[in-house]
Amino acid sequence: MIDFLSNSYLWIKSIHILAVISWMAGLFYLPRIFVYHSERAEKGDILDATFQIMERKLLRFIMRPAMILTWICGLLMVLIPGIIDWSMTWVWVKFVSILGMTWFHKWCADHCELFESGQSLRTGRYYRMMNEVPTVLMIAIVVSVIVKF
Repeated sequence: MIDFLSNSYLWIKSIHILAVISWMAGLFYLPRIFVYHSERAEKGDILDATFQIMERKLLRFIMRPAMILTWICGLLMVLIPGIIDWSMTWVWVKFVSILGMTWFHKWCADHCELFESGQSLRTGRYYRMMNEVPTVLMIAIVVSVIVKF
């Protein structure tokens, strides 16, 4: 298995990067939809239904599969001997940031459910502020991987 992974490393890494890009696009866009949903739609109107469809499809058909593929490829790369030096700080910064990104994905899913049930009481400002979370986490991940401190 390890030999297969070692020989397939560049393919796995390529798929990982593509999945990360797709996942991040969704993590940036879904909270923006929440902003407009909370500011412009009234419970039960056509705009509310339209935003719910957009949110649900983005989460289920783009974000969730991209997150799963990101995790699978990332874990496969970790299994390849010599790729990760667990004594380095950057590995742990990246790992904690990825857990944060996964938490944020769950937060997005929870807020989709709140909108669907008509229980979302958050303001557009709240969603604008939360929209910064994946940006901060992305910066931590990219800097840690490139600089390897």
